[in-house]
Amino acid sequence: MMAVALIGESLLSAVIEVLVDRIASSEVKNFFKRQKLDDGQLRKLKSTMRAVGKLLSDAEEKHITDPAVKGWLDDLKDALYQADDFLDEIAYKALQLKFEAEPQSETCSDQARSFLTSLVPCKKGMGEMQPELEKILQILQDLLQQKVDLGLIESVGRRPLLSSQKIPTTALVDESDVFGRKVDRENIMALLLPDDSEGRQLDVVPIVGMGGMGKTTLAQLVYREIELLEDRYGTKLFDLKAWVYVSEEFNTLKVTRDILKEVGLPKCDNMTENQIHSELEKKLRGKRVLLVLDDVWSEDQAAWDFFLKPFKSVRKGSKILVTTRNENVASVKSTFPSHRLQNLSDDECWLVLAKVAFDGGNFSAYPGLEEVGREIAKKCSGLPLAAKTLGGLLRSKREGKEWRKILKSNLWKSPNDKVLSALQLSYHCLPSYQKQCFSYCAIFPEGYEFNKKDLILLWMAEGFLVQPGGNKEMEEIGAEFFDDLVSRSFLQQSSRDPSLFIMHDLMNHLAAFISGEFCFRLEGNGSSNTSQRTRHLSCILKEHDVSQKFEAFCNPRLLRTLILSKDKSISAEVICKLLRMLERLRVLSMPPYIFEPLPFLDSIAKLKHLRYLKLSRTDLTKLPESICGLYNLQTLILIWCFRLYELPAGMGRLINLRHLDIT
Repeated sequence: MMAVALIGESLLSAVIEVLVDRIASSEVKNFFKRQKLDDGQLRKLKSTMRAVGKLLSDAEEKHITDPAVKGWLDDLKDALYQADDFLDEIAYKALQLKFEAEPQSETCSDQARSFLTSLVPCKKGMGEMQPELEKILQILQDLLQQKVDLGLIESVGRRPLLSSQKIPTTALVDESDVFGRKVDRENIMALLLPDDSEGRQLDVVPIVGMGGMGKTTLAQLVYREIELLEDRYGTKLFDLKAWVYVSEEFNTLKVTRDILKEVGLPKCDNMTENQIHSELEKKLRGKRVLLVLDDVWSEDQAAWDFFLKPFKSVRKGSKILVTTRNENVASVKSTFPSHRLQNLSDDECWLVLAKVAFDGGNFSAYPGLEEVGREIAKKCSGLPLAAKTLGGLLRSKREGKEWRKILKSNLWKSPNDKVLSALQLSYHCLPSYQKQCFSYCAIFPEGYEFNKKDLILLWMAEGFLVQPGGNKEMEEIGAEFFDDLVSRSFLQQSSRDPSLFIMHDLMNHLAAFISGEFCFRLEGNGSSNTSQRTRHLSCILKEHDVSQKFEAFCNPRLLRTLILSKDKSISAEVICKLLRMLERLRVLSMPPYIFEPLPFLDSIAKLKHLRYLKLSRTDLTKLPESICGLYNLQTLILIWCFRLYELPAGMGRLINLRHLDIT
């Protein structure tokens, strides 16, 4: 999960922040006090976590070239999972003690009373908690002691992104390299061409799309076309034109200075910001201006207002063309709806790939390569940057077997690939709390369509929507996170059904790369096994390979997410066998069953950490009373259970239940 190429706000630092907040909570403190447990180790755990957190920025930079540091980060993440499980155990036991102490309601059924009295007394588990705490503390202390050997340096706060790894852009473009953007070019040109009879003094036109989609290329095309129109007709459409590459840090002084240099004042490096603003305002006054701001990330309204002050006196019809990956950036100052770039067609991707692979696109001398080349182009999923990268990979290869080898391999989506590097920048600029939400989406297969509400409920169950000091409901936080991921092109609306969403294939690959062995998909008939660190698992089950799939679970005891789907009916016996091995599961989505009763329900009732339970499209008639012991349960989905006629009498004990769907 920590495999990132640039330095930004750490995902694990956000996790540590939440855990430290939980350790300091009155719930944990009161539990230790009531059970007469030594809280000295608890205080050490909190201070050790904070100390480890100071090493994260340095570790996330050095792990790129140092496998030992990468292993250290994976070990740390694994330890933090264990700490979170430990704190979750405390929360459950506190609830269990509360219910055992309460008098049983007269309306409580005999079955419910029998179940509640059968619960294992909480005190039996007390002796196990102190050793577990000491074990986690020891792991973290060992990791902290390794900082000298690994050369890790403490740092506080957010470190700047390594912008030097990106190549700045200019207005120059080779039009022969561009395919499939004719309509986009025409639409942007229609917005940019000035009209004295109507329009505003200054318009901001945004081009939005994911990394590698061709936003910069489109901006270069229209910039070049305007220059050609001016040359052709011998008239100036714009009195002044400027192209400025902005990138991650929106430094208003630097950007303003670059504009000033572009419009004719090169010697301005030693000017103050006030002098630069004044000089730029003089240069722009009464002039019709075209400014391209390429690769903008900032959503800071105040920074934008300050930056635009010198533009107050421009001539009517002036335009600022902004390219950005983030819809939120576009909405800050845009006066037109965002022009969102769509994926290229497979045919267009092939033309881009062939242009690079065959020195100009002439592949007529190699007719045997076109068919396999078009199949390779499909892997680009409509992303021009991916097509160019694959074309470069194939440039020196002229044998069909070499191309087929590339088609069947995973080289094109390797961690060092230029495409993933470009996408990683978008990931790394995400707020830390949203990073884990995105990487969790690695459990979805390629092309999987999902509902906004369903994904938010999964995030909630995993604890991703809890922020220290926040006062918003988790669902509200989740909706904001989801909308932000859509605005940044990490998620996108399905073309088949506007109510559903999907991940671009390359974004899916990025999520899988980032999550690493902590998130796993079992698909097809592959023999891949989960690892000791796997916490989130989705599995497409088929009748003939169920036993093999379950044998692939390396350590099911640690699983937090288990999403099962199936092609054919699977025996409940197999499911029961698996559920008996699960101890820390928070999300369980079961495949549809067509028989009653469902014997695995008693096994589900023992999953005390469960927060999300989906039992849809079954012949279920009623839920067992034992389900009411799932005190942490937040979401219970029983959609299309036509025969369901009764819910347990003890449902009132599900005090954390927030969503019950019996549609």
